[in-house]
Amino acid sequence: MRDYTCEATELLRELVAIPSPSGEEHSRSDFLVTYLAQRGVNVERVGNNLVMRQPHRDPSKPTLMLNSHLDTVRPNAGYTFDPFKPPASDTRINGLGSNDAGASVVAMIQTFLHFYQQELPINLLLALSTEEENSGPNGMRRLWGELSHEVDMAIVGEPTGMKAAIAERGLLVIDGEATGVSGHAARNEGVNALYIALDDITTLRGTTFSKVSPTMGEVKLTVTQINAGTQHNVIPDKCRFVVDIRPTEQYSNGEIMELLQPEVQSKLTARSLTNRSSATPEGHSLLQQVKQLGIETCISPTTSDWMRITCPAIKMGPGVSARSHQSDEFVLINELRQGIEGYIQFIERWPL
Repeated sequence: MRDYTCEATELLRELVAIPSPSGEEHSRSDFLVTYLAQRGVNVERVGNNLVMRQPHRDPSKPTLMLNSHLDTVRPNAGYTFDPFKPPASDTRINGLGSNDAGASVVAMIQTFLHFYQQELPINLLLALSTEEENSGPNGMRRLWGELSHEVDMAIVGEPTGMKAAIAERGLLVIDGEATGVSGHAARNEGVNALYIALDDITTLRGTTFSKVSPTMGEVKLTVTQINAGTQHNVIPDKCRFVVDIRPTEQYSNGEIMELLQPEVQSKLTARSLTNRSSATPEGHSLLQQVKQLGIETCISPTTSDWMRITCPAIKMGPGVSARSHQSDEFVLINELRQGIEGYIQFIERWPL
C-alpha cells in the first residue's frame, strides 16, 4: 500500500493555509476541485459542497458515504501563532481546523483515492460538506436533498480518536423570557420578573424526563445564562435566561418544548428544532463491522452533520474532540496515519 500519510500531511497543511469559515468555503473548495481533478477524479459541485463517486458505480450494491466538513469556526483570540500560517513540525500539523475536521477530510480523501478504481461489495461516495459549524442552509442540509436517494449508510468524519460513535446527543437551546411589571424598589411595587425567572429556573432544574435512552442515558438540561435589570432601584420587568438541553433519541426537540412550556410562566422559545440526536440502528451492518474489527465504541456529546442525514451512520475520525475550537489547534501526524489505515481497513474488510 502506498504511504498516504505523507500526501495527507501535505494536503492538510495546504488546506489550513486557506481560510474557510462557515459560509466562506469557496477558496478551499476551488483548491480541492483542482487537487482531485489532477488525480483523475470527477467532482460534482453543489454550491461549495463537493461530491465524488467511483466511476463504476453499481446500482445493485449499497452505497457507503464518507462525509466530513470543509468549514471551520473563526479563530479565537488565544492563538499564540497565526492560525493560517502555523509553525512547522515533524510530528503534528498545527493550525485552525487541522483537528476539526481537516484530519478527517484528508484521511477520507486518501481513502477514497485508494479505492477509486477498485471493485468493492459496496459503492463508495465521498461528500465534503460546508456550513457544518453554523448549521447553515447551504451545507449538508442542501446536499442531502441531492444525495439521500443514493446513499444507504455513512461514516461521518469528526475527531473521535477513531472510536466509533454509535450515537450522538442532539442540541436544543431555549431562550426564556419572564415578564413582570417595573416599579420603584424602595416602594416594593411592581412584579419582579427576576423572581418569576428564578421560580421557573428552579422548576426546570428539577425536571426529569421519564424515558431513558439505553445508549445515551437521560436527557441533560442546564440553565447557562441569565440577565435582568437596568439599575439597582428599579424592579425589572424582563428577565431573560438560556437553557442548554442535550436530548437523546427518546425525545424530539418539539416534544421537549411541549413538555416544558406548561410547567413555567416564562415564555420559552427554541432557537432551532432541527438539531436532533442520532443513533446507529441496532443490528445494522455498520455496527456489525465495528464489532468484527474490534473498534471501540463511544457516545458523542457533540453534534455533527449526522443530524442532517437520514440514513444509518456512525461517527469516526482521527484527532481528539477536546482540541476542537481551542487555541493552537493541532492534530498528530500519527493520528492521520491511524485514520487512513482505519478507514481503509473498515472498507476493504467489508463482508461480501
